[in-house]
Amino acid sequence: MRLAVVSLAFSVADGIPWQDRIRRIIPLFMATERDMHIHILGICGTFMGGIALLARAAGHRVTGCDSNVYPPMSTQLTEQGVELVEGYGADQVALDPDLFVVGNAISRGNPLLESILERNLPYVSGPQWLAENILRGRWVLGVAGTHGKTTTTAMLAWILEEAGLNPSFLVGGVPQGFGVSARLTDSPFFVIEADEYDTAFSDKRSKFVHYLPRTVILNNLEFDHADIFTDLAAIETQFHHLVRTLPGNGLIVANAQEASLKRVLARGCWTPVEWFNGAEGWQAGAADDSGGFELSLAGKSQGRVNRFELAGAHNRANAVAALAAARHAGVPLAVGRKALESFSGIKRRLETRGTVRGVTVLDDFAHHPTAIRVTLEGLRHKQGSSRILAVLEPRSNTMKLGVMNEQLPGSLAEADAVFCYADKLGWDAAQTLAPLGDRARVFDDLGALVAAVAAAARTGDQVLVMSNGGFGGVHDKLLAALAT
Repeated sequence: MRLAVVSLAFSVADGIPWQDRIRRIIPLFMATERDMHIHILGICGTFMGGIALLARAAGHRVTGCDSNVYPPMSTQLTEQGVELVEGYGADQVALDPDLFVVGNAISRGNPLLESILERNLPYVSGPQWLAENILRGRWVLGVAGTHGKTTTTAMLAWILEEAGLNPSFLVGGVPQGFGVSARLTDSPFFVIEADEYDTAFSDKRSKFVHYLPRTVILNNLEFDHADIFTDLAAIETQFHHLVRTLPGNGLIVANAQEASLKRVLARGCWTPVEWFNGAEGWQAGAADDSGGFELSLAGKSQGRVNRFELAGAHNRANAVAALAAARHAGVPLAVGRKALESFSGIKRRLETRGTVRGVTVLDDFAHHPTAIRVTLEGLRHKQGSSRILAVLEPRSNTMKLGVMNEQLPGSLAEADAVFCYADKLGWDAAQTLAPLGDRARVFDDLGALVAAVAAAARTGDQVLVMSNGGFGGVHDKLLAALAT
């Protein structure tokens, strides 16, 4: 049976001690719908894979299809009993599910989608299904922004977990402490990565307008997703659509360094705002040798995080935002600070994949120039003088369009050497990276790239692989080449 949660009936500002508040908000559940067979199109994307896990946890039979099946999502799904079909054959309508859930990677012309439309079969977008079947009535905590969504969402879920709130969550990656990207519990709290990308072929609003959060983090806002947005102003409009859905007893935690976010809120805001990364708001101090930092509010100390594994000022800012959002849900700062000390990060976010002959291969999801820059800066701060060999696949739709080319060389400044995979890229990567001189090399053959990296690497080097896809299994290929 699908479970629906009744609405919360009190404010966190009512002065009730946080332990008593937790006990008072245990939700009432009621069965509202029979178990269904759901078939998900685009199931191996991080978001749609999370939808699949939530639907399974809610008691539904889940099947799905995709043209690009690779770990860690494919592993998660099969382990949870989700049946996967390779490709989008029209014959999948014969599975006769109660409902098709369509991911935003599916476009008109897709054989299965066309068959669904021609036969007038029931379908819905992933965000709409999630909103109507899982999120309704829950206290939703959303994390939005161009960068840092996955890490901040995972931090926030971890803080609530360590506080005993047992949150449900949907993260665009796999948090190390949880081992899955999504889970459903009987808690009223649901933490979600609130993505600005479009909803589906039939709904061009951003995903996050469906979620109706009570607490929201606005991490940052830059131009991205050039395949669907014409300029930054278009994305700011979508963010203001999100702001318009927030209740007056909610909270916005926003980055004071972002002029774009200030423009969004200046359009109209009906919800209290707490700023971070500014002198009048929440701030993280410099990191000590164990990564720990001082937390302050308007210049006054709010205690220390004594140990913090994630490198870089951007991750300390993410942590501060997560602490402020968790505080709105009733978690004391002392509890939140302690939780961060045991947060171990996200798969594919500076994740060590292996070390061979003293050479460490790291995996990171960075694909926007800003994310590439801050990832390299964080690694440089952590590793000091060790050489960094950056291995880059410009794979996102925005990068493939070449609209970020001018920013790309500068974003790689901290790398001692750059190896770029430019197969079917559509623009001249060698010309774009020419400002880096001999530090940059471009390849259209993956095997040649692997051989070049292995030949260049020496003991103590950090090989940082950056891509938002599987990158042809390059991590394992590099480790194998280094071992020979």
